[in-house]
Amino acid sequence: MKNWRQTIVILMLGFFTYLAHAERIKDITSISGIRSNQLVGYGLVVGLDGSGDKAPFTTQTFLNMMTEFGITLPQGTDPKLKNVAAVSVTAELPPFSKPGQRVDITVSSLGNAKSLRGGTLLFTPLKAADGNIYAVGQGNLVVGGFGADGNDGSSITVNVPSVGRIPNGATVEQAVPSNFGRGDSMIFNLDQPDFTTARYMTEKINDLLGPGTAEALDAASIRISAPRDTSQRVAYLSIIENLEIETGKERAKIIINSRTGTIVMGQNVRIEPVAVTHGSLTVTITEDFEVAQPNALAEGETVVVPQTNINIDDGGDNRMFKFGPGITLDDIVKAVNEVGAAPGDLMAILEAMKQAGALKAELIVI
Repeated sequence: MKNWRQTIVILMLGFFTYLAHAERIKDITSISGIRSNQLVGYGLVVGLDGSGDKAPFTTQTFLNMMTEFGITLPQGTDPKLKNVAAVSVTAELPPFSKPGQRVDITVSSLGNAKSLRGGTLLFTPLKAADGNIYAVGQGNLVVGGFGADGNDGSSITVNVPSVGRIPNGATVEQAVPSNFGRGDSMIFNLDQPDFTTARYMTEKINDLLGPGTAEALDAASIRISAPRDTSQRVAYLSIIENLEIETGKERAKIIINSRTGTIVMGQNVRIEPVAVTHGSLTVTITEDFEVAQPNALAEGETVVVPQTNINIDDGGDNRMFKFGPGITLDDIVKAVNEVGAAPGDLMAILEAMKQAGALKAELIVI
């Protein structure tokens, strides 16, 4: 235990010495086993202004709830619900959540309810993937959307009125088991797997704490020795996650969104020597009508004769631009701006350059 305390002190001193303009470990990694958990439940929203649903499962759920309260309706009775809606309730349980803490919940209509505005969610257990109840939700909904109907059948809807939220609407009933204090090591997983970043992170920690403290398992995972005592482990990880390290550069990529015309180029995009020209061929066809009359001495009738005119514009003012070796992103942007290529034209140019083997980047179309 004494050795770990000394190690933490050394680590804190080294932390201030090794600060650099780079990324913090906590911003680019997550610790294996420390994660949030999704919760889901089924419940009823009541108090709606006639905008509830008419689904059969809503009626069944309502009758079951009445039975639990000791109220039994006559056989075959149709409650004709208008102010009740069946809903799904979802929440995300943060790691280390403890009983009594509160989390936000989202409430969504399952049937044909027009709006949940003004409704109140009744007591709803929230379960995780293991089937256990970890939280209970209840409260008044906050709905951002709204809708209105006219007598003539016209209607207008803003946003989505069939979904609402309840801030702090669920109370945690039990904690999710955690392995935080188990074992002699912990594994940090990089958000963006990269061999270079894994090596930089391993070297930085080993330089500070000694060889063998950190070990890169692959491009995404780094195993780090840690004390068993949870209090020491918290202090230990607090310093490690705030260490700043250099990160490996991303692969050269160009992202094209063909629907919006958005083009994003990474800084490592390079182009081999290539010449590019891009022009449009415009064909204009017009129809004119001329009156043809026969000669005064000849027999015949006056007729209307169509006259077709075809004009072709091959974009003679389009210019060619040439990329030399070692061209950077700035050079590409300048050249494209000088030519005046629109996003659609630039997409075609980049695709053609990729096919020609001149574009040294991964072209991704989304």
